[in-house]
Amino acid sequence: MGLDKRIGPLFLNAGLGYGGSCFPKDVKALIAYSRNLGYRLKLLEAVESVNKTQPLKAVQFCKELLGNLKGKHIAVLGLAFKADTDDMREARATPIINQLINEGANVTAYDPVAIPIAKTIFKDKIQYASSTIECLKNADCCILVTEWDEFKKLKPEDFTENMKKPILIDGRRIYNPQEFSQKMKFTAIGLGH
Repeated sequence: MGLDKRIGPLFLNAGLGYGGSCFPKDVKALIAYSRNLGYRLKLLEAVESVNKTQPLKAVQFCKELLGNLKGKHIAVLGLAFKADTDDMREARATPIINQLINEGANVTAYDPVAIPIAKTIFKDKIQYASSTIECLKNADCCILVTEWDEFKKLKPEDFTENMKKPILIDGRRIYNPQEFSQKMKFTAIGLGH
């Protein structure tokens, strides 16, 4: 699939899962179609199952690193289902933020373009930052959800100098583990189910 120019390797990186309006719907349709024919596409069923649980692993990592999340300040970088869009349909940020809210965390989120859409979803249940650095200020942990170019330019110092506890959960594996783990608690997720 990575050789297919319509898909390419950019959309096959392991991470928090996939979203958007097309791929989740297509997977569900293929599963339903095969069942109507009397078959089971176990591989696609597994893909769909992992996609549902993968975002919640970010919250689980938060709990493992911080303990009880009640009252903890969690920064979420990226709200759209992918970079360069404001589309939040099936975005991985949604189940992450909902679970953080359920755990009693105080969530501050930043996305270069998707905040207006996020406000219609989360309303005043979370705070919205106007920049990456504002989002990181005094956070106990940061979860990177969307691989925006501006996030790729961040250095370990951006986290250590602004966060209360420099803990980063890189849900898209965009950072160099050696560089980041030397200066902060760094966790890369999406390494499989």
